[in-house]
Amino acid sequence: MVYVVWLFFVMMAWNWNVWLIPVRWAFPYQTAENIHWWLLMDYTCDLIYITDILIFQPRLQFVRGGDIVVSYMAFFEFNDRLEAVMKKAYIYRVILTTSYLLYSLHINACLFYWGSDYEGLGSTKWVYDGKGNSYIRCYYFAVKTLITIGGLPDPTTVFEITFQLVNYFVGVFAFSIMIGQMRDVVGAATAGQNYYRACMDNTIKYMTSYHIPKEVQNRVKTWYDYTWQIQGMLDEQELLVQLPDKMRMDMAVDVNYSIVSKVALFQGCDRQMIFDMLMRLKSVVYLPGDFVCKKGEIGREMYIIKQGEVQVVGGPDLKTVFVTIRAGSVFGEISLLAGGGGNRRTANVRAHGFANLFILDKRDLSDILVHYPESQKLLRKKAK
Repeated sequence: MVYVVWLFFVMMAWNWNVWLIPVRWAFPYQTAENIHWWLLMDYTCDLIYITDILIFQPRLQFVRGGDIVVSYMAFFEFNDRLEAVMKKAYIYRVILTTSYLLYSLHINACLFYWGSDYEGLGSTKWVYDGKGNSYIRCYYFAVKTLITIGGLPDPTTVFEITFQLVNYFVGVFAFSIMIGQMRDVVGAATAGQNYYRACMDNTIKYMTSYHIPKEVQNRVKTWYDYTWQIQGMLDEQELLVQLPDKMRMDMAVDVNYSIVSKVALFQGCDRQMIFDMLMRLKSVVYLPGDFVCKKGEIGREMYIIKQGEVQVVGGPDLKTVFVTIRAGSVFGEISLLAGGGGNRRTANVRAHGFANLFILDKRDLSDILVHYPESQKLLRKKAK
């Protein structure tokens, strides 16, 4: 956190120079009466840069060819870190792209004042006439000429014509790229939401066409809404399947190993066996009151509670709660690991609230344990 705060100060110093140096070069804002304030800010920025080099050593990783790129890389590193913690990062990307657009207009405003001063303020109808706030009026010209709004006086001299042509070309190419980039950012950001809505709409259409009862339809809608809100996707396997096996393994270990490694059933098992098992786990969300499994059913899966709770219930109306099983626990392993006729469920298990469970298929577990005979013996012994 301290490092991110420091990056903010480096980024502000960088922005001071990037935005104010062109202004001081073009406009007559730096005078003998106020130069001490400008120098104070310059020395403050220099002090921040030197401190960044000498104390905050991570910046030295950006040394390239003997040049230490301090403030420039700090600016983008701060942006990346800020974007990473935002829930809707695409909004920040749109703001960042907009800032590039505004900076382009800022530079053009400075160049227009310089050109007007070169030609002579008020010497023609095209140049700045020297009235009002010089920066605001030049910025207004920059907006109209770069975005090609029109309505500007016609240039008369060769210098003015050349300047205007360059502005039009930059406006056509550079601004079309920026606006296109902004469109792509928003489109990419909303692609997931559009996919979710398409899945929801198609499912509702399917249920309606086959006259599925309203109660079932409402439960399906609830599952869609909750699953999307809690994990931002309907099936995380769709994301992971695109990655190479090594990357999938790394992600599965980072995300789920801390949960699975705490399960008592797997204590003492080969670490690599657990890694292989993480690759086979499937994450499923159960709605409140849904039965995960029922007594007497053929057991083909084992369950690990990732989030939420489940209850073992019984009685004539299946409303008597015998025990509540919480996150980090495992159940269903007896019917999965036991041999002979012990593969039927021995209890009714129902979700208490929303429950996110890892499911491990019997066939997948058998394929894994073939390579780990010692872990296989240990698990069968614990399952008895």
